[in-house]
Amino acid sequence: MESALLEEIPSLDLADFRSGDPERKNRFVQQLGEAYQSIGFVALKNHGLSDEQTKRLYTDVQAFFSLPDEQKLRYENPALAGQRGYVGKGKEHAKGRNTGDLKEFYHVGQVVDDPTDPVASEYPDNIWPAEVPSFQQSTTEAYKTLEAAGTDVLRAIALYLQLPENYFDDKVRNGNSILRQIHYFPIENPDAVPADAVRAAEHGDINLITLLMGASADGLQVLRRDGKWIPITALPDQIVVNVGDMLQRLTNGVLKSTIHRVVNPPREKMNSSRYSVPFFMHPRSEMSLAALENCITPDNPKQQPDVTAGEFLNERLIELGLKKK
Repeated sequence: MESALLEEIPSLDLADFRSGDPERKNRFVQQLGEAYQSIGFVALKNHGLSDEQTKRLYTDVQAFFSLPDEQKLRYENPALAGQRGYVGKGKEHAKGRNTGDLKEFYHVGQVVDDPTDPVASEYPDNIWPAEVPSFQQSTTEAYKTLEAAGTDVLRAIALYLQLPENYFDDKVRNGNSILRQIHYFPIENPDAVPADAVRAAEHGDINLITLLMGASADGLQVLRRDGKWIPITALPDQIVVNVGDMLQRLTNGVLKSTIHRVVNPPREKMNSSRYSVPFFMHPRSEMSLAALENCITPDNPKQQPDVTAGEFLNERLIELGLKKK
């Protein structure tokens, strides 16, 4: 039964959760929870991003990455550990690896409008590329829309876990979320890169949940429990939403942060670009990731020591090669 379920990821409609109809809402909660207990991924429609918004964003993202490397490097600040602005080609590698991924990316982070919120001092200012004047607006729009969708997905998760619906609300308000614009750059000579270099080596995401806008090309795969890699595809009107390591840790492994990767295309297509825009939904740094009491049972004893989201993020940034010890 599980094997059949995992041939493809379930498709859900966020409008069901937002409908006000208790039956539709509860069905969404149960389907989401079951998917996150098995494969850790769903495809989600009616997430709030319009075709026009998506088109504008991808136009701006492609415009930035088409700039010469020396111009892009003006927007890289190593002191920020990759948390804002540009991160150059091959700088990030998966946990446990030394070979850099075949990608470059740009980070847009949280803006805190409330100066009385102590978290405001934790976040560096965003960095905006002067060469693409509309970049700030298109990325900020996408950030806010995906943050709103993610908040509702977390409300559904809370209900599935038999927590109050708003359990996560104050934990993700002004959370340390990141919108990442990724360019998997063309490789003109595949023989010139390390033999084990891939677009994104197998990994689990750090955060609570990831909301991934449709990529411009195939390549995303998820590792099924039986060890088989299956392709993740979403329709043009869908985004892919998956569990991250923080949520797996919080739920003591009840919800699964599934290992995934982006494989290289066939050799004859290595000289083409691939673009992707994930929204990594993070909580505030002070959130405790200690296992929820109702996720600890005799059959599922506590698996990990207590840690805050900020401590966990710091540890992982070091492991990814973006931050020094």
